[in-house]
Amino acid sequence: MLDSVKISRRQSEIRQALAGLVGKESPSEDETRSMETLDAEYRTNETRYRAALITEDAERREAKDDLETRSEREFSEMVGKFELRQVALALDEGRQLSGVTAEIVQELRSQGGYRGVPVPWAALEKRAGETVSSGTPDPIQTRPIIDRLFPASVAARMGGSMINIGSGEIEYPVTTSQVTAGWQSSETGSVGAPQAYTTTDKPLAPDHTLGIQMKITRKTLKQSGDALEQAVRRDMNGAIEQEMDRAIFLGSGASGQPDGIIADAAGYGITVTAVNAAASWSAFRAAVTRFMLANAAASPSAVRLLLRPEVWDAMDGTYVDAGSAVTEWDRLTKNIPNVTMATNALAAPTGTPAASKALLTVTAGGVPPFFVATWGAVDLIRDPYSDAASGGLRITALATMDVTVARPVQAEVLTGIQ
Repeated sequence: MLDSVKISRRQSEIRQALAGLVGKESPSEDETRSMETLDAEYRTNETRYRAALITEDAERREAKDDLETRSEREFSEMVGKFELRQVALALDEGRQLSGVTAEIVQELRSQGGYRGVPVPWAALEKRAGETVSSGTPDPIQTRPIIDRLFPASVAARMGGSMINIGSGEIEYPVTTSQVTAGWQSSETGSVGAPQAYTTTDKPLAPDHTLGIQMKITRKTLKQSGDALEQAVRRDMNGAIEQEMDRAIFLGSGASGQPDGIIADAAGYGITVTAVNAAASWSAFRAAVTRFMLANAAASPSAVRLLLRPEVWDAMDGTYVDAGSAVTEWDRLTKNIPNVTMATNALAAPTGTPAASKALLTVTAGGVPPFFVATWGAVDLIRDPYSDAASGGLRITALATMDVTVARPVQAEVLTGIQ
């Protein structure tokens, strides 16, 4: 208990005792001495109370950062102990959740409505060391909220910011005003007409829900706990990561899918440039130059590039000069070290000659090129009927997400890369 609180309580006790003594018309000598003692103690406590407040205020300021982050850190440590095995058994057998898993599920239910058992996104992170042979989990480091779910996903490597929203919608205001600078042409002249400061809202809405279905046999449910824990985590993580990566870049905007960054580049206002030539460093260099001219990138090394493995194959086999050991790929990676190759986030090459697309992004002024939002936690729902004959368990994982582009100037799509 704080010293200031202890002193404050003692002062209340002294006031109560004095109130009973001063009400007497003829107090005895002992009562008079008691009043003098209590009065002296009260005055001393007033000085101690002020000193305690000053000391505690200084301690609060010193511990401010720790107090602000302690809640989030403690929750991250709890999520590290979350057991998906308990969730699977609760859905299959109706077993009661216990320990940290029960606390987290209860907390998630108090913040939103779920038909099944809510599972925090962080619980899907793959954990190293949880094997049957060793039986001793290795400690893991909880990563930032932006990339704790899919730290190796294409979206994270391309600079996207992953945020979690409890409920409702979020809008990011982006400045769109064209404020100009002007010099005073004469002593009494004007510096120019004022320009309105305008912004455009980039909304994120919970309009897109991804469903993952998983079938767990009765044999699997009876196997060792750690093996099931790791298998469920790995399978669900992989399925969600693969489909979310595809939807973020190639989402059609129809049938419940969000508008993908590459598929709906025109709708986001992203520049689309047709290369229509063999893959070369000069084609990508022109796009980087446009970035730098638009003040979106300070140097080529700040640009992130997403392309197909077929493009790497073509560029790594094309030499700059006859007899030279330098390829077009060497020139590209020398200037753009942040290159990501993916087959899921980019469509396969088509046409004759075969051509594909590429995406360039950059983080400018601390603002990521795009935002990926997830709502609440992953909702696990049990289907007790489809596999009842075999004693199996079928669960559906529902995840709500959306994607938006903050500033179109921070991205560019290249087409016709042969």
